[in-house]
Amino acid sequence: MIVRLTVQDRAPTTFQELRALLQQRLPELADGQQRIARLVLDDPEGTAFRSIGRSAELAGVHRSSLVRFATMLGLPGYPALVELCRRQLAAEAYLVRRPAGAPPPSSNDEFFTAITEYDTNNLTRTFARIDRDDWDRAVETLASASSVHIIGLRRCLSVAYLADHLLRMIRPRVRQLGASARLLTDELRDIEPGDAFVAVSIRRYSSDTVRAVEYARRRGATTIALTDDPSSPLARIADLTFYVETGSVTVLRSLTAFTGLVHALVTAVGLRLESVGADTDILDDQLFE
Repeated sequence: MIVRLTVQDRAPTTFQELRALLQQRLPELADGQQRIARLVLDDPEGTAFRSIGRSAELAGVHRSSLVRFATMLGLPGYPALVELCRRQLAAEAYLVRRPAGAPPPSSNDEFFTAITEYDTNNLTRTFARIDRDDWDRAVETLASASSVHIIGLRRCLSVAYLADHLLRMIRPRVRQLGASARLLTDELRDIEPGDAFVAVSIRRYSSDTVRAVEYARRRGATTIALTDDPSSPLARIADLTFYVETGSVTVLRSLTAFTGLVHALVTAVGLRLESVGADTDILDDQLFE
C-alpha cells in the first residue's frame, strides 16, 4: 500500500514542514514507508550525508523506495529531501556531531572521556533544538496552569520525580502521576481544562504514557512532551514537544540532558513567577528544622 501525502497541495519547503507532515501521517504509512520516515525524522544529520544506498540499507528497503517516498511528498526526487535535511543542519551549524560508531572505551580514562563527551554533546544538541516560541509557551503554561500533572514511567520515572519536586518548590498544585501504576486511572480523573500535563518518555515508549497524554488533551489540558525522537508517538499528539538527546557509550541511554532541560524549564517558570530566590532557601531551611 502506498499512502499519498500532501501538505496543503504543496511539497514541504523546510525540514520543519517535512517533520510535521511525517509525524502526522506516520501511523497510516506502509511498513517500509514508516521505516524511511523514522530514519528521516530521527536522524536528519545522517540522512543529509549518507548515500542513498546506505539509507536504503538502514531502512530495509530498495533504493527506488526512497525515490518514490520523496516524490509522493511532492518533491522532485530524493536529492530534494536530502537538501531539506542539509538546510536544517546549516541553520543549526553550532550543533556538535554525535560520536556515533566509536569503539567502546578500553580504560577508565577513555571511559570518563567518552561519558563526558557524550553528555556534553547531548546537552548542546538538546538546547540547540529548542524552538524559542515553544519554550516561552511552555514556561507560561507551567506558570499559569491551574494544576500541573507530570508522568514518566519506567526509565523516565526519575525525570518525572525531579520535575515534580522542583515545580513544587515554586508553585502549588503540582503532582506526579503513575508512581503506582494501579492508581493511574484514578489520578487521571483529576485533570481539568486549563491544567498542564507534562509527559516524559523515550523509546521503547510507554503505552500508558501515550494514552495518558491523549486523555489529557481530550480533557482540555495543555500537553508538553519531553521525548527523544521526532518519530516518538508523543511528538504527534502533544501540544508542545522538546527533543532530548540520550546518546551513550553503551545501550544504557543517558538521561543527563533530561535533567538539564527540566532544571532549565523549572528555573524559567520560577523566574516568570518571581518565586526563585533567597526566600525559597529560607523556607526550605525552616521546613527542614
